[in-house]
Amino acid sequence: MTTNSKVNTQTTDLHVKTASHNLTVVKLVESALRRGEGQLTSTGALQITTGKFTGRSPKDKFIIKETDTQDRIAWGGFNQALTPAQFDSLYEKTMKYMEDRELFVFDGYAGADRDYRLPIRIVNEHAWQNLFVHQLFIRPTEAELMTHEPEFTVIAMPGVKADPMIDGTNSETFIALSFERKVLLIGGTHYAGEMKKSIFSVMNFLLPFRGVLPMHCSANVGEAGDTALFFGLSGTGKTTLSADPKRRLIGDDEHGWSDKGIFNFEGGCYAKCIGLTEMKEPQIWNAIRFGTVLENVFIHADSGEADYHNAELTENTRAAYPIEFIQDSVIPGIGGHPKVIIFLTADACGVLPPVSKLTKEQAMYHFLSGYTSKVAGTERGVTEPEATFSACFGEPFLPLRPDVYAEMLGDRITKHETRVYLVNTGWSGGPYGIGKRINLEHTRSMVSAIISGSIEEASFRPHPVFGTLMPDEVQSVPSELLDPRNVWADQDAYDRKARELAQRFHRNFEKFEGVSDSIRMAGPKV
Repeated sequence: MTTNSKVNTQTTDLHVKTASHNLTVVKLVESALRRGEGQLTSTGALQITTGKFTGRSPKDKFIIKETDTQDRIAWGGFNQALTPAQFDSLYEKTMKYMEDRELFVFDGYAGADRDYRLPIRIVNEHAWQNLFVHQLFIRPTEAELMTHEPEFTVIAMPGVKADPMIDGTNSETFIALSFERKVLLIGGTHYAGEMKKSIFSVMNFLLPFRGVLPMHCSANVGEAGDTALFFGLSGTGKTTLSADPKRRLIGDDEHGWSDKGIFNFEGGCYAKCIGLTEMKEPQIWNAIRFGTVLENVFIHADSGEADYHNAELTENTRAAYPIEFIQDSVIPGIGGHPKVIIFLTADACGVLPPVSKLTKEQAMYHFLSGYTSKVAGTERGVTEPEATFSACFGEPFLPLRPDVYAEMLGDRITKHETRVYLVNTGWSGGPYGIGKRINLEHTRSMVSAIISGSIEEASFRPHPVFGTLMPDEVQSVPSELLDPRNVWADQDAYDRKARELAQRFHRNFEKFEGVSDSIRMAGPKV
């Protein structure tokens, strides 16, 4: 831990009022309280609010079009371009803003595997945000700090605002990534998830060129060393379902799959906690203590107790804590080649089966499709579940073409004989507003049956529209729930909705050129 008046920002040595480097958790919490950034809850967690932005801003994310990126990035969609000159303008504006300020600096790593880890530096104007990154990324030992040389720097200054007319942005918010300068600028938003996902985007660009598949998934491992992966977008249950008391957590959100096995990119968890209860999610509940950052969770003023059912600030309430707060987690976050992959989708149409088995071709189709429903609050402007397709279950974070990642996944499924399943954690008995969210305990039972292999003892039959293989029984799950058509009061309405969703799959898949006929034919029938 050092305090001085200098910050190295990868390309600039900046003199500032105060720069506190690698403060302890205690010192960061003290600083946040001293500066009026938050309050302690009854369990000792630090509660903060992020203002008008309580979710990510994907339309404000930019990659700089430079020599290394202009022919490699899949431009368009989420990968918007800025020129080097526009980046320089934002950089200079940010540097000027940082002068004469008290700043906080974290040095650490992304990637638990030493062969592939990325040394990073993150500079913050708020102590609570520096606590967030301290808990979310991999914390170096004192010996590692002595030789730490950052290869990428994140500069997060929420107080800096872009001028769209001058800077070429879409709003005052910007997340601008330069692979040439190895700097990422964040301004105009306090939402801490931007820092986490920006580093994920960096890893998604760098690692495929080193033969590593980056994945938006959680991972855990059983006593026998059997690793399982859970793919899915925010709100589909990655964190909840991978935090299994009977298995050891490797990581809750971002991993790489190398020739050696899988490894966590992070050193912490970022759990969505709307509706959190001790009974349903005891591991997450018990992780919320001193050192945890609670984002936008309502706190009762008199008792200091968190109200996890209160969505007054946002549906996207979050808890950020180091992975060691989860009992018996795997540190460092490294595991073997996965035996099982589970694709999680929160189907707001109420059409997909709660669990189904996929062929390799179906796995490739659904990985490229990445169907789910955005849940309220995860992104700005989303107020209720909204059906969407996100390639590889993480399209906003993929700088390269989706088929690059899909081909890598397919090769690994074949090589390691990995079983793949699709689990719907969304609605049953009707679409959102009519049906009900699938019971979490039933989902847990299905996941347990998949991982243990007991689900293979069931008889399977293909869904008439989607073709995925539905089991006729799963232990501790009422059999009538396994065929989604059975639980709709109006089965003709179910058929119409299923065909409608199938057509949406087909329209979305048209954008994937060059995909083999076997994968294309693995989609639903229309």
